[in-house]
Amino acid sequence: MPRYKAIIAYDGTNYCGFQSQDNGKTVQGEIERTLSKLNNGKRIIVHGSGRTDSGVHAKGQVIHFDLDHFRDEEKFRHALDTQSADDIAVKSVEIVDEAFHARFNAQGKTYHYLVDYGKPKSPFTRFYAAFYPYDLDIKKMQEALDKVVGTHDFSAFCATGTSIENKVRTIYEAKVEEIGQDQLRFTFRGNGFLYKMVRILVGTMLKVGNNRLPVSEIDTILASHNRNLAGPTAHPEGLYLMEVYYEDSKK
Repeated sequence: MPRYKAIIAYDGTNYCGFQSQDNGKTVQGEIERTLSKLNNGKRIIVHGSGRTDSGVHAKGQVIHFDLDHFRDEEKFRHALDTQSADDIAVKSVEIVDEAFHARFNAQGKTYHYLVDYGKPKSPFTRFYAAFYPYDLDIKKMQEALDKVVGTHDFSAFCATGTSIENKVRTIYEAKVEEIGQDQLRFTFRGNGFLYKMVRILVGTMLKVGNNRLPVSEIDTILASHNRNLAGPTAHPEGLYLMEVYYEDSKK
């Protein structure tokens, strides 16, 4: 039975996250419905590289699923893309080894987080960037971000509700930059991320940038493993899953 790997992009505004749930529309549910239509009504289960929360977007989410027959990769990608909802795009489809798993074989991920700090707020970015209409010191935020690069226990930057016990992760890159008038982009690249970790990191960095938290306090927060010492969880609409990294799995 061939296994297919696909890279998808989606606007998460109208979804209750990626992962299927009993109530609410999800990206996984929409993809599974489309696959079922393309396979004579037979249910196809989709596995993702990880879940994204309600309102969170993706430009490089990776999924895998099994079919009982081989199909031309590009023709199948085209069919899946055109039959999917308008806010979901299928960027690539390839046949991979049957041992490939979108989640368990992932070696790392890159996230972007966009912040609109213009005054007044732009009505055109309200679903695609978090609004933060306060003064920000970008240099201080970068100094704080430099402190989270490396291998740390990120318990203080993990939301409650996760069952994962080992909260040690390695961040390879963490930076903030201006990308246009009144807009910032945070970039985080690492071997893995905890539940709402990126959003909590951003919320904490915004406090630093607004001079409500000293840069030196980042060391204390990391060492404390105490979620209450970190900043608030930034809003979901600014977050984008950009890329998931794997070793070459194609036959």
